[in-house]
Amino acid sequence: MSEVASPGVEDAIAWPPAWPRVLEGEFGAPLSGDYRAAPEDFRVEEVLDFAPEGQGEHLWLYIEKRDLTTAMVVRELARLCEASPRVVGYSGMKDRVAVTRQWLSVQLPGREAPEGLAARLAERGIRVLDQARHSRKLKRGVHRTNRFRLRITGAAVADPALEARWQRLCDTGVANYVGPQRFGADGRNLQRARTVLARGWRKRDDREGMLLSAARSFLFNELLAVRVRDQSWATPLPGEVVMLDGSASQFGVAPEDAAQLAELSERARRLDLHPAGILWGVGESRAAGEAGAHEAALAGRYPGLCDGLERAGVRLARRALRLRLGEPRVTRGEGELWLAFSLPRGAFATAVLRELISHPSLGAPSSDRSL
Repeated sequence: MSEVASPGVEDAIAWPPAWPRVLEGEFGAPLSGDYRAAPEDFRVEEVLDFAPEGQGEHLWLYIEKRDLTTAMVVRELARLCEASPRVVGYSGMKDRVAVTRQWLSVQLPGREAPEGLAARLAERGIRVLDQARHSRKLKRGVHRTNRFRLRITGAAVADPALEARWQRLCDTGVANYVGPQRFGADGRNLQRARTVLARGWRKRDDREGMLLSAARSFLFNELLAVRVRDQSWATPLPGEVVMLDGSASQFGVAPEDAAQLAELSERARRLDLHPAGILWGVGESRAAGEAGAHEAALAGRYPGLCDGLERAGVRLARRALRLRLGEPRVTRGEGELWLAFSLPRGAFATAVLRELISHPSLGAPSSDRSL
């Protein structure tokens, strides 16, 4: 439980946080289940919306890895190519306990790849499925979607309401919580972020920006939790900033324009657009009206995080409060359920799973420890 803070002092943060599920009011709490008993139970395929050109100084490799992080693959590829990890590019970080496919690039100006590179990578559990040359390094966040295929087992599979839960997510969308992996074991990334932001963020303390991301993600999840509780997470409020589905395009809802609000609410019902919550930082894309009041309340509850992010110069951004499941499919087997769906980059499959099963890794509160 969060401790009550004295005036001017930021609330203590209970971990794990009790961020509510959308479906719990209708179906009750989900039954326990497992979703990653083995890497083969959690499969991810990264999808780009372009292909390498076929020439250039960067060698692009489409790889499949098992029980390895993307960072591990980056280091191994750099070592085998006798290159710095800084010249290895990738679009997204993929889970370790999983079988995942993604593109990576390595800069090899004026030289070929080392002989037997694919075979040597295979010895480390990294299969090269395709390769091509390209003129540029692969940049972070350029992939379009991730395709997932996940196996669920345990008591939840026998729940007669499980398919109904799944269908509701397909019809109305998923609360776009940032996954627990962003915050580290027992919320340690967030604890470190609070410490660093309190004394003043420095690049040398957080070279990859992981701690800034943990702080912003926590604030976003807190905002989303409030909106889930008051059942406004999927519907624009007066003064809302909304985001088109499958796009970063966004625009504001006039606080006093009832006709516009009604039109956009209907489009939100069709999953054409979604309310967009704040990723805290400095900038002008502030919500107004009722939506803005929800965002301003974050600064009142967590002044240390909000002020620290602004002093660090992080630019304000937005993230949709809701996800639409792409290409959803479900297959039932003996004692198991396979789910297949796609999500836009930056979205977490754990946000889907937490609505369907109860599992310690999905953020269900298990203690009253505070950071």
